[in-house]
Amino acid sequence: MQTDSKIHDIEEIRTLLDTRVGHFADKSARWLFKEIENLRGLVLILAADLAKHLDFTQTTIENRSFVDDTLRGLVSDMVFTVPYRDPSKGDALTIYILIEHQSTEDPMMGYRMLSYMCQIWNGQQREFEASDVPKSQWRMRPILPIIFYTGSQRWKTPPTLTAVMDVPELMLPFVPSFKTLFFGVKDIDPNELTKTDHPMGWLMTVLQKEHADETSMRETLEAALTHLDTLAHDNIAQHRNALIYLYHLVLFRRPETEQEHLIRLLQTHTQDMEVENIIMTGAEALIERGKAEGIEQGKAEGIEQGKAEGERNFAVESILDLLGMQFPSDAVQSLKPELEQITDLNRLKVLIRATHATDSLDAFKKTLQEQQNGS
Repeated sequence: MQTDSKIHDIEEIRTLLDTRVGHFADKSARWLFKEIENLRGLVLILAADLAKHLDFTQTTIENRSFVDDTLRGLVSDMVFTVPYRDPSKGDALTIYILIEHQSTEDPMMGYRMLSYMCQIWNGQQREFEASDVPKSQWRMRPILPIIFYTGSQRWKTPPTLTAVMDVPELMLPFVPSFKTLFFGVKDIDPNELTKTDHPMGWLMTVLQKEHADETSMRETLEAALTHLDTLAHDNIAQHRNALIYLYHLVLFRRPETEQEHLIRLLQTHTQDMEVENIIMTGAEALIERGKAEGIEQGKAEGIEQGKAEGERNFAVESILDLLGMQFPSDAVQSLKPELEQITDLNRLKVLIRATHATDSLDAFKKTLQEQQNGS
């Protein structure tokens, strides 16, 4: 009877935390690149000579997307403005990352990329016009286009316009050409990923093995964690985020029969209580928090009420964690007081499911208000 209850708890928490497997590649990548140091790591791997000229500490994440609504289930994008270290080179450039997680390649990628780049420049033009900047002073920012592809199928078609055109040599000078940096996670040589010894590269070696056999996954994870340990003192926040990313990778990409051992491995590489709480399995977190809350609350209000309080607290933290993978942390954390006012665990479960489907924080706030009002 107790065993069945525990299994039910595990399944319930898996449901609460489920990002829908098809959305993991997108949400995890977007969460990853909100850590600007990971953006720098990606550019270091793809274009080290360029990376050294950019001041990533002054990076701005642009809150906009250029992907058509019909493709949002397969593709997403992120836009960054990064200034040069040397102002004589210009004020800044735009880094545009197209996150491709569909299982097959898109032969029209070159055309699509050019379309997105033109939309960025159109936006810059509108900004100049709105600010009454004289046309003689307009300076469009150059764009560094990057494709971040997590699919398993090898990408064979170059992301160029000529790849989908029959172009005789005499017409080549008239076809727009530009270079797109292509990062195929599954195809890139692991030595290329780790040559800079940047944490981003080590995280990608683990992502490469997301569907590999258990031994390969464990060995790769151990190697990555050993190198990431150097961050534990030098950059605590980056180390914390790296472990959280790996935890979600294990949770959503590895069989349940392996998860306990892999998560224990992650736990041996942290003494950060915040990370420790997050990377506990869903069932362990619920049980342990329920016990802790139950002991304190039970003294005055009874064990059951204390356990319920622990469950609600865990649900609130789960909502904040999942939203934090998509939206700015300050905006997400500002919702915590409102979430804590909801005492009905079922309403919190509704909100957890809403984190998977929402496209904007405003849309989630609307659902939050509905749950607060009891509708």
